[in-house]
Amino acid sequence: MKLIFSFFVLMLPLMCSESNSDDTGYADREEIVVEPSGSSLKQSVINNDSGAVDMVSEDVEQKIIKESYLHFETQDLDKTYSEIKQIVLQNKGIIQSDNANKSYNTITRHLTIRIPTNTFQNTIDSIIKHVAYFDTKSISARDVTEEFIDLEARLKAKQTLEKRYLELLAKANNVKDMLEIERELSNIREEIEAKQGRLKYLDNQVSLSTINIEFYKQTAETGITTSYGKKMWNAIGSGFDGLSVFFLGILYIWPFIIIIIIVFFVLKRWINKKSKK
Repeated sequence: MKLIFSFFVLMLPLMCSESNSDDTGYADREEIVVEPSGSSLKQSVINNDSGAVDMVSEDVEQKIIKESYLHFETQDLDKTYSEIKQIVLQNKGIIQSDNANKSYNTITRHLTIRIPTNTFQNTIDSIIKHVAYFDTKSISARDVTEEFIDLEARLKAKQTLEKRYLELLAKANNVKDMLEIERELSNIREEIEAKQGRLKYLDNQVSLSTINIEFYKQTAETGITTSYGKKMWNAIGSGFDGLSVFFLGILYIWPFIIIIIIVFFVLKRWINKKSKK
C-alpha cells in the first residue's frame, strides 16, 4: 500500500507538467477572443495568413501560362485568314478579336486567338507551315504554380477566419461587438473576393493560351487616286468657293471702294477743266 502511495506521489509532478504542456500547446493555436460586455472587442489571431501554408503536395500540377506573338507579310490577306481560321477550329480554339487597318501603302490584320493549352504548340506549328518568313516570332511560357498555391492557401485561411467570425457574431451580445465583428467580416470578404477573382483569372489564362497574330500586305498604290472627272468637279466647286470669297471680300471693303470712285471722278473732272483752259 505504501509502495502504491509513493508511486502516485512521484507521478503527480509529471502529470501536472503534462497538463501544463497541453495548455501551452493550445495557447499557440489560432483564436479570436471577445471580452465581456463593456470592454472593446479584442482580436488575437495567430495564424499563417501572412505567408503561404506549407502544406504542398509533392506531385503538384504545374500552372503554365503560354503566349505567342507572330508577325509576318502575306500576298493574300483573305487566304491567310481562312487558313488561320481553319487551324484554330481544328484545334478547338476561338478568334477572340479581329481588327484590320490601312495605312499609306499597307493593309494590316490583327487577330487574338484563345486556344486550349494542350493544342497550343500544334496550333503554332500548323501556322508556321503556311508562312515563309516571320518578321517577329515569339513564344513564352510563364510558371504561375507558386502564385496559384499561395493564393489557394491564403483563400482557405481567409475562409476559415470568416467562419470563426460568423460564429463570434452569433454569440455576440451587444451592439458594439456586433458592429466591430461585421466590419472585420466585410474586410475579410473583400479579400476573399479579390483572391477568388485572381484565381479565376489565372485559371483562365492557364487553360486557354493566347496567340496574337499580325499579318500585312503591301499595296501598289502610293496614295489615294482620284478620277479625272472627279478632279474637274472638285475644280469647279473650288472656283465657286473662290468667287464667293471674292464677293464677301468686296462687301467688307465697300466704303473704301466708294471713296476711291469719288476721288477718281473728282480728279478726272479737275483734269478735264484744266485741259480746256
